[in-house]
Amino acid sequence: QVQLVESGGGSVQAGGSLRLSCVASQYSPNMAWFRQAPGKEREGVAANGFGRQYYGDFVKGRFTISHDTQNNILYLQMDSLKPEDTATYYCAADLIGRLRSRLEDTNYKYWGQGTQVTVST
Repeated sequence: QVQLVESGGGSVQAGGSLRLSCVASQYSPNMAWFRQAPGKEREGVAANGFGRQYYGDFVKGRFTISHDTQNNILYLQMDSLKPEDTATYYCAADLIGRLRSRLEDTNYKYWGQGTQVTVST
């Protein structure tokens, strides 16, 4: 099993920045960030697959995903944050089944417990 621990969440004002970290217990070439706001479905934010990056339509250009493969850490640099970015952010790893999209939550096997991000006006 791959254990994932997220950190870096917090409360910021609109326009601010945060950097989320996901420490994995072992290397995984396919990892991603998802988020879920209360009452809403989980949505894909960004994914990294063998060094290639994929972004959700609403965060592209503001967020940057990176993977420190030496230390097994997945990062999500979040800039120009908006109130609608408020959610619990989850780290996921290891693709399973027949892949349709790296930004679809059902494609991942392992999940962290999440870190809260709150953006105020």
